[in-house]
Amino acid sequence: MILISACLAGVDCKYDGENNLREEILSLVKEKKAILVCPEQLGGLSTPRVPCEIVGGDGQAVLNKCAKVMNKNGEDKTSCFLKGAQQALRIAKLYGVKSAILKGKSPSCGKGMIYDGSFSGKKKNGDGVTAALFKKEGIKIVDEESFKNQIK
Repeated sequence: MILISACLAGVDCKYDGENNLREEILSLVKEKKAILVCPEQLGGLSTPRVPCEIVGGDGQAVLNKCAKVMNKNGEDKTSCFLKGAQQALRIAKLYGVKSAILKGKSPSCGKGMIYDGSFSGKKKNGDGVTAALFKKEGIKIVDEESFKNQIK
């Protein structure tokens, strides 16, 4: 079983109330090979919501309490992102998930590259909070751009 960011399967759960539908990813769900989660909703954030970015590090730094997830209005949403990551991990464990396709650049799901915390569209190296937790737990992470070659 593969865990997938729900927005990639057409669920309107992005911060702006939209989705990031990828038909080839949706087909995995239709074939009953995948389950969907949105860590941000699992953490209690609404849809739509004020955009958030990690400030002072990346997802690993958030897990280590060395960085925060802030929204564009300056509100600290770290606890929501930590809760969402824990809930997503709980679901992954219930289903015996070994790999996940997560939405790139997201403060939750980003793998290898996330927005830099300035809300200017600039990016930096690092993982989102859920991606960092999944990696720590041994779950293989890919993004929507690279999954075809890495997950079957």
